[in-house]
Amino acid sequence: MVRRPRLLRRFVAVVRSDPSGVGAGFVALVLSSGGDLLAGLTLGAITGTLEALPGLLVLVPAAIGMRGNIFGGLGSRFSTAIHTGTFRLSRRLDTLVGQNVVASLALSLSISLVLAVLAKAVSVAFGVANSISIVDFVVISVVGGMLSSVVVLIVVIVVTTTCVRFDLDLDNVSTPIVTAAGDVVTLPGLFLATYLVGIAWFTPAVALICVAAGLVALVVGLRARLPILRNIVRESVPVLAIAGAVDVIAGITIEKRIESFLVYPALLVLVPSFLEDAGALGGILSARIATKLHLGTMDLSRSPWRAAGEDILLVFAYALPTFLLLGVSADVVAALFDLTSPGALEMIGVSLLAGTFATTAAVLVGYYGAVATYRLGLDPDNHGIPLVTSSMDLVGAFALVLALVLLGLA
Repeated sequence: MVRRPRLLRRFVAVVRSDPSGVGAGFVALVLSSGGDLLAGLTLGAITGTLEALPGLLVLVPAAIGMRGNIFGGLGSRFSTAIHTGTFRLSRRLDTLVGQNVVASLALSLSISLVLAVLAKAVSVAFGVANSISIVDFVVISVVGGMLSSVVVLIVVIVVTTTCVRFDLDLDNVSTPIVTAAGDVVTLPGLFLATYLVGIAWFTPAVALICVAAGLVALVVGLRARLPILRNIVRESVPVLAIAGAVDVIAGITIEKRIESFLVYPALLVLVPSFLEDAGALGGILSARIATKLHLGTMDLSRSPWRAAGEDILLVFAYALPTFLLLGVSADVVAALFDLTSPGALEMIGVSLLAGTFATTAAVLVGYYGAVATYRLGLDPDNHGIPLVTSSMDLVGAFALVLALVLLGLA
């Protein structure tokens, strides 16, 4: 009888010990991809808006990623609370849930303002011709961001309570579903917000209100008397600002290749799904490691890679079918809505090749991001998800462009 390697045996044991949880993770990724395809379809359908508002594409990955960063972190914190037995659903502001909710909304408002400034600065620095004004960026980012944030918050609460009710591992489910929800509602939110720009005195007035609201939310969060709320905001603002800068660089990477995507709009259908699936895979790993660190089941002094080995195998096991299905479904969706595609094999090839690069990077960032923040005395639930998802937006954008070049599509 052939003996399986020890790590493989441990991985099989993990799957057998929680088949419903592992299966739920894969289902969540599939649902995430499906939702992201709707976002991609929206992106492919608004090529006219992207051309009419130069620089808007720079903001898109950052705006989408920020929903995942903020509310993925919220889901990760809720998961840790469930595992440690401290989660109690409540409407009171001073409870764990109440403070987490307020912190997430305050971060959404203030970081959306930061993203607008970053998007304009990067557009100018990288020579995006005739990019929209900072006023337009502020209105689109803040109004569109808050419209989507309310919806994603509701999704997080529903997913969390469902996992508690059916005894599912929120670490496997939260990040894919939250990132998909962020994709689905953020792009339409940004698109709706574009109707508020370019209106004489009205647009500047809305921008001033957005700036004031963002600054008030930041100050209130940083100076709050409620300890959980204050700590979340103080720990999250720096890493979210860095994550936003990384996401904006990812946006300029795609903006600079806009011609290739305009020739084949089907590739735009692929973009949100690909970036968020890569981030979700890294987020799953980061959330699982964060939980192990909080529970004390991962010993960092003795070969911590071994303790995370089965989790890493799980991520790669999720990745192959996810990116295969993504390539197929993106081409099918593009065909149904008459968007020009380079071909089914090319779409699958781009998805699988870029997915291989991105998953490898997601494992490295997810593991080291969680471990490094924990060793620095910070909460990996607050830092792991933003580090992973923003990094994967940038790495994923590079991976997509590299795959396009290698396959002769760009």
